[in-house]
Amino acid sequence: MKQLDRRTALRGLGTAITLPWLEAMSPKGRAASLADEKPVRLLFMMVPNGIHMPAWTPDSEGADYALPATLEALSKHRKSLNVFTGLTLDGARDHGDGPGDHARSGASFLTGAHPKKTDGADIKNGISVDQVAAQGIGHKSRFASLELGMEGSSQSGNCDSGYSCAYSSNLAWRNESSPLAKEMDPSSVFERLFGTPDKVSQGGPTSPLATRRKSVLDYALEDANSLKRKLGAADSRKLDEYLYAVKDVENRIGRSDKLQLGENGLPSYSRPAGVPRVWEEHCKLMMDMIGLAIRTDATRVLTFMMANEGSNRGYPEIGAPESHHDLSHHGKSEDKQTKLQKINLFHLQQFAYLADQLSAVDEGGESLLDRTMILYGSGISDGDRHNHDDLPILMLGKAGGRLNKSGHWKYPSNTPLCNLYLWMLHQVGIKADRFGDSTDLLRIG
Repeated sequence: MKQLDRRTALRGLGTAITLPWLEAMSPKGRAASLADEKPVRLLFMMVPNGIHMPAWTPDSEGADYALPATLEALSKHRKSLNVFTGLTLDGARDHGDGPGDHARSGASFLTGAHPKKTDGADIKNGISVDQVAAQGIGHKSRFASLELGMEGSSQSGNCDSGYSCAYSSNLAWRNESSPLAKEMDPSSVFERLFGTPDKVSQGGPTSPLATRRKSVLDYALEDANSLKRKLGAADSRKLDEYLYAVKDVENRIGRSDKLQLGENGLPSYSRPAGVPRVWEEHCKLMMDMIGLAIRTDATRVLTFMMANEGSNRGYPEIGAPESHHDLSHHGKSEDKQTKLQKINLFHLQQFAYLADQLSAVDEGGESLLDRTMILYGSGISDGDRHNHDDLPILMLGKAGGRLNKSGHWKYPSNTPLCNLYLWMLHQVGIKADRFGDSTDLLRIG
């Protein structure tokens, strides 16, 4: 069995399909642990408008807590799940600036900073934890970080009581004045990951436009078959499973595009953005993109916004057609709280879809989920109160064996969320003394 470099890719016309970890990539003839060859990944996911906390917060502390209704979506992954109560985002509080909790919570969620109240060009926030990680470990992968979401980013405009839309629609901040726009089109993310051959000029029946009808795998098939002949049985099977997953995602993206065909059977205009109209289909494709990025080590740092902060999207497909933001201002209405909990569960089910994928992929005796830290939560607790303490925060994954505990952990009032971020940075080798308003490393368990 031939030893492979970790950066091996299958190549074809306009295509570079990076491979997942294979046993043939293990070091041979030198003293190196498998853990040194396999990275730990960081994924930060934010949901807007707070959470219906009675269906989120466990009744008891420790490892033997009962999963509340919303968290039942993650029951399969309980041994990798940690739920935190008592963490606070002080930067999202008003500090004399008045209304604007949604914009502040979006801006502060990964920075811990208190954003400047402005809807002009003089925005000011802070560097986000993902970008601190990207600066430290980003050179080890093709992309230092990936910023993804379900709604577009804005860099200007007034979105919340005098706060710029940049605050409520961006999680990642390269520095205090530079938010990183997120990608919401799964087709575009696929192209970034695999270099698809779509960007060709238009023309007649024999033009290069015909390449659109071929899969990226068609271009790399010869290279793939050549590689398989050099692999052992386990790696050959794993490669087949991976290529099937890539093909499946590509096919689903293609179906969502709904290309209009001309007389010659080829698309008669440029490929659409590829954003499905059905929200759940769109979200699952974005989860697929995250899974493929992690699986191929394209990046080790990702952020994802389930929706922009303050989102007014309704979810009629689950019986909650009203604006999510309006429902979060429930005024103790039982009907609104019931619908809010349905939305919370729906969001978490999409997250569980990704967790299922990661847990099913083996990487040298551990799952991808085992080698990942995924933080999921909101910068607002109860959307009706707009409070930023006792935040709904959970973490899934074992950080490559660095986190072998699971449970519900309560912390003293006003414990900074940034204490958890500081701990996460340390697990990927970034030994920072502080981050945001941190006061110490969070002690888990």
